[in-house]
Amino acid sequence: MDSHELSRHIQLHSTVVLLGFTAILGALITLGAADLVWYRMLFGFVGLWLFFVIRKIPFVLPWRKVIPLLGIGVVVALHWITFFHAINVSNVSVTLGVFASTTLFTSFLEPISQGRRIFWLEVVIGVVILFGIYLIFQYEFHYLTGILYALLSAFLNGLFVVLNRNISLRHHPSVISFYEMIGGFLFISLFFGFTGGFSAGLFRISAADLFYLGLLGFVGTAYAFTAIVNVMKVLSAYTVVLSINMEPVYGIVMAHFFFPEDERMSAGFYLGTLIILVSVFAYPLIKRRMRKKLP
Repeated sequence: MDSHELSRHIQLHSTVVLLGFTAILGALITLGAADLVWYRMLFGFVGLWLFFVIRKIPFVLPWRKVIPLLGIGVVVALHWITFFHAINVSNVSVTLGVFASTTLFTSFLEPISQGRRIFWLEVVIGVVILFGIYLIFQYEFHYLTGILYALLSAFLNGLFVVLNRNISLRHHPSVISFYEMIGGFLFISLFFGFTGGFSAGLFRISAADLFYLGLLGFVGTAYAFTAIVNVMKVLSAYTVVLSINMEPVYGIVMAHFFFPEDERMSAGFYLGTLIILVSVFAYPLIKRRMRKKLP
């Protein structure tokens, strides 16, 4: 491994730690989930726009290509809203533990979108993940609402991954993210417009919340998205995906340092989370080994 590749590995894992830290920021920010995501998407697309201008990267696309990206942005917005709401009604550990089940939903949504049969390995992994979720339900039933919102967020994230994968080869990933941020921001703005969400409370935020929102929008969104794109120029997509699977692990560990009292969970929760995480890591490893055995 040369020094350039090593630096990309360090950048990749630093970015994954940063992604895990977004859950911590979500718990620290006192705004409601929809308000928080509105600011995150605003700061996110502004940060990406500044990146394009400074680096002189062309980002203007024809409307027929922009509209699908705006639609996917709505899915991203709903995914983030349910994710941060899950943290609000439970805690970081429960949300990240259940959210790791994104692989379960992706394994079923992807074959449906591609019109192919579901592979037996996907069914097996899905059943094991469901068992892990069942254990979390059994031992942390008092967090039922948070678990359900985390599951919904995982489903929406799986849907986002599948939709994004179908168009990711056509445009620069940062450009895709830019328009998706705009789409989500416009969607939440329209929702606020119809429901009276543009109240004084939306703009009357504390200095601490503003600081955390800046970290979440500019660093945890605009920078993180761009950094992932940069490392993929050197590292394989397989390596990147395996590393991103560490996000719940980093997030849960950090949560214990930031909120030691609120994040103390039962042994059953950790067993269920471990089963989910092992399944998430095992799936691409087994799949890759099986492909190597094919003639």
